[in-house]
Amino acid sequence: MQKLKTVFFGTPELAVPYLDLLQQVTDVQLVVTQADKPRGRGMEITPCPVKKRALELNLPVLSPEILKVHYDDLAKIPFDVGVVVAYGKIFRPNFLALPKYGFINVHFSLLPHLRGAAPVQQALIQGYTQTGVSTFWIQEGMDDGPLYLQKPCSINPQDNAKTLFEKLIPLGVEALNETLQGIQAGRLTRTPQTGEPTLAPMISKEEAQLSFASLNAVDFNNKVRGLACGPKPKATINLKGKQEPLQLIQTALEQAAGSGPAGTVLCIEKQKGILVQCKEGSLWLTTVLPAGKKAMPAYDYAMGHALKAGDKVFN
Repeated sequence: MQKLKTVFFGTPELAVPYLDLLQQVTDVQLVVTQADKPRGRGMEITPCPVKKRALELNLPVLSPEILKVHYDDLAKIPFDVGVVVAYGKIFRPNFLALPKYGFINVHFSLLPHLRGAAPVQQALIQGYTQTGVSTFWIQEGMDDGPLYLQKPCSINPQDNAKTLFEKLIPLGVEALNETLQGIQAGRLTRTPQTGEPTLAPMISKEEAQLSFASLNAVDFNNKVRGLACGPKPKATINLKGKQEPLQLIQTALEQAAGSGPAGTVLCIEKQKGILVQCKEGSLWLTTVLPAGKKAMPAYDYAMGHALKAGDKVFN
């Protein structure tokens, strides 16, 4: 059977395994990825991970600032299907009509749940215990096209965005491979999404600034888990009359009830860290990252700043 001709649309590191799959099982005609940008501490103009991998594979690359001006270029390419993974742009109807089988998107949730730009992060923030991956046929709306197939994945209490991505990415590669095979063999049909949709909007840096006075312990912990890949979750600590940001790498729920105003240090333990009172319930800060320093156990941070039980130092 002749290989499907594909055009791949993707940008970040998580999309690279999908390009590798297409290189193995399809005839990749073109890779479309976002334009080179300043990256790293030196803000050097460098290609994104997908473009870097495409060049390693000797694949043709298009990195448009504005995709619509390249419609004629894409229209000249005979391809059967467009594959989209974390590309981050909306496709116009004339683009969607180009390939024989349309465009397939790999989305990291069980649609219609968590439509939007941050399904992995929001699954954790919103307290989901199960998520998964979906492959679907792209139409004009946001993640609302009919489904090809879905694969579920459980979310463990210890999972954060990093570990959940590590589970979902290979699951999505498996789903995409099965989808492509099914489409080519003519045995895979599209099924409309059913159920009440939920949303997964992108999280801003402002939303990653967390307050013990505003959040209960469960919600606070879920946000730290969901923001593990960015934007990084931070709290504000008052040290000797000066407010400083403190990045939260890892937290843990405390089952026993504490008492005191929100933001108060309830306890400090070497094996657990700093226990802080939330709006409701309390939370262990286990690993933190002070500004300009390396990540460290919260206990070491507390000792270095002479924190003690009863100190109301967090906002």
